[in-house]
Amino acid sequence: MKTGQIKQAGFTLIELIVVIVILGILAATALPKFVSFQDDAALSAVQGVAGAMSSASSINYGARQVLKGTALSDTAAVICVNTYTGWASIMQGGFPSGFTLATSGGQTCAANGIVQCSVTRDGSLASLSAVATIACAS
Repeated sequence: MKTGQIKQAGFTLIELIVVIVILGILAATALPKFVSFQDDAALSAVQGVAGAMSSASSINYGARQVLKGTALSDTAAVICVNTYTGWASIMQGGFPSGFTLATSGGQTCAANGIVQCSVTRDGSLASLSAVATIACAS
């Protein structure tokens, strides 16, 4: 029986440092990709609200054409505001909170015309906006 010889297994300090350095390099290259997901999600939310507005407006336009309902005679400045009462009936639940609507001046909701509303997320950069096209019935 040999005494004094004990076999030890483990990692050396150099091996641990190499692993930590490799993990640091991987984290430094992957972190910017994960940070940009938040901006992409915010832009997608704005585009989703604009798309929902456009879709709801198209459905409303089609229903008014078939049923020969009353015309949307409001100006674009009225339609392109968060408090516009028509959004409660056109979009389920009304216009979502946290977003702002605006219009470029001079547009009116003429018969069978269109109005463009700019949707922007509140508290975000101005670059996070999308355009919703609103169809006006005759």
